[in-house]
Amino acid sequence: MEKYFNIGKITGTHGIKGTIKVFPTTEDPHRFELLKEIIIEYAGKKEIYKISKVAYQKNMVLLNLKGITDINVAEKFKGGTILIPDSLAIPLEEDEFYTRDLYDMEVYTDEGEYLGIITNIYQTGANDVYAVTNPDKDPKKELLLPAIKQCILNVDVENNKMTVYLMEGLRD
Repeated sequence: MEKYFNIGKITGTHGIKGTIKVFPTTEDPHRFELLKEIIIEYAGKKEIYKISKVAYQKNMVLLNLKGITDINVAEKFKGGTILIPDSLAIPLEEDEFYTRDLYDMEVYTDEGEYLGIITNIYQTGANDVYAVTNPDKDPKKELLLPAIKQCILNVDVENNKMTVYLMEGLRD
């Protein structure tokens, strides 16, 4: 079964000629310019559409799709999701990971202590922060780990395991 990346949410239309307005959920909204086609998931189905034009308006991406030239047709996509297959994802550099691969990852200290799983990722100005919860202890209590090299020692996506160094003051 092929996996997909969610790169945008359709929020509405723009103009009367069928342009769809997309809130990008990808780190680089200009990546839409690299695509020839997208998959729109809406009303429980997925359909492929070729892109004829990409434009930008403030924080939104405006897409013209081949075969959609009327606002009434474009309106049915509102609330839909823009997907691309994994094969079209931007390649990662060393020590980079897709956010989706980190959720539910098991986290251990460098001494082998099980801390819990990553349940949330907070984006801050300087670096991301991984929220780790341990359902066996207090599922509402989060251990916050800064995504910095001094703290995150190893990320093994294949084995769903992260090894961390608990810097002073992080546990409490």
